Amino acid sequence: MNPILKNIIAVVLGWFIGSVVNMGLIVLGHSIFPIEGVDINDTAALSEVMPTLEYNYFIFPFLAHALGTFVGATIAGMIAANRKMTFAMVIGGLFFIFGIIAHNMISGPTWFTVFDLVAAYIPMAWLGGKLALKLSKKD
Repeated sequence: MNPILKNIIAVVLGWFIGSVVNMGLIVLGHSIFPIEGVDINDTAALSEVMPTLEYNYFIFPFLAHALGTFVGATIAGMIAANRKMTFAMVIGGLFFIFGIIAHNMISGPTWFTVFDLVAAYIPMAWLGGKLALKLSKKD
């Protein structure tokens, strides 16, 4: 397969599958820790209630962002024809950009925003890239 096409597929599949993992964990988190009286699809209502929530309500959003990025980066790195770590980090960059957008749309506590942006995206993409390199060497 053409390496350019393979690299494009790596990014698309990494982004898509990572996003599925992310949304799956968000939905699971809302079923385990429901926010009573709040429509989770209403960003204004979520922004209003977020500062009042206890820490346990932030576990699944963090896991969603971290594991979604990790899985997406690993997949992109495994599929990429070359520069596997670069393509894993591209996924981390995409998730980071959309994480910033999400944090601006749904304002949460500052401690969570900082922790999430620092720990969930670029470090997880790097770990996913390392795993992809390790798994690719076994081929």
